[in-house]
Amino acid sequence: MTEVNQNRRRFIGQFSLLTGGLFLPGSLLLAAGKQQRYKVAVIDLMILKRQKLSAIPLAREIGADGLELDMGGLGNRETFESKLADPAIRTQFLHQAKALNIEICSLAMTGFYAQSFATRPTYQKMIQDCLDTAKAMKVKVVFLPLGIQGDLVKYPELRGAIVERLKIAGKMAAQAGVVIGIETALDATAELLLLNDIGSKAVKSYFNFSNAIKNGRDLLQELTILGKKNIIQIHCTNEDGVWLQNDPKINLKEVKRTLDDMGWKGWLVVERSRDAKMPTAVKQNFSANTAYLKSVFQVFNP
Repeated sequence: MTEVNQNRRRFIGQFSLLTGGLFLPGSLLLAAGKQQRYKVAVIDLMILKRQKLSAIPLAREIGADGLELDMGGLGNRETFESKLADPAIRTQFLHQAKALNIEICSLAMTGFYAQSFATRPTYQKMIQDCLDTAKAMKVKVVFLPLGIQGDLVKYPELRGAIVERLKIAGKMAAQAGVVIGIETALDATAELLLLNDIGSKAVKSYFNFSNAIKNGRDLLQELTILGKKNIIQIHCTNEDGVWLQNDPKINLKEVKRTLDDMGWKGWLVVERSRDAKMPTAVKQNFSANTAYLKSVFQVFNP
């Protein structure tokens, strides 16, 4: 039996213990899923299905509750190359997601991983296009990584420009009823100061486990410093190498205890933690990590 199937069987077994060994009809299982304080999603880009409708059935097959959709490539364009700008395409995604009970938890502007949010002249159009898409699809969170060129540890001189632009973006997001989750290279204390300087309830931290771990920071302390109200979503994986269940650098049970104590709830989004021996095995890697996250965060969290 593969490790992925073992994970799934373990999760089913734990759920069976919770329900006294009773078989629950699909409708009741669906209701139980909707009551979970922690939900697990995958990313269309990382499962090699960027803006492809087939990302939705694959997310279901992997065992995820939801999907983060990418806004498309950026390059030297004025804005994202997004299929989701087409109302007909958006409708197809929404219908498919509803039919398969997969929630669209967020939209991601991953083009900013390599592009400069601090200097890009058309950043407002990019942000607005993403917010318009989110509003049209009833998605409440968008992801904005400050990326390589916006690394505030390496380039602290960009801080002023980034703060001013995020103040503007925050006003745009608040008007759209959406929250922008930013990912920075800063430690939690510095990121909290950044959020305070931005001063917008529509700009929060999209926390990434791997940022803390690879920089030798205490993951649990970083979460606690940022606090419940400042974290909108979590990329809850480490760098590639081993699956979450085999990663000695993350104790997910302690992470859960910390988040429970904080009173946080929301989406745990699987980004990486792929096995180095099979980096392109999408179903195996993401099914394993999704099953393990659910075995820790969901079984006893109705």
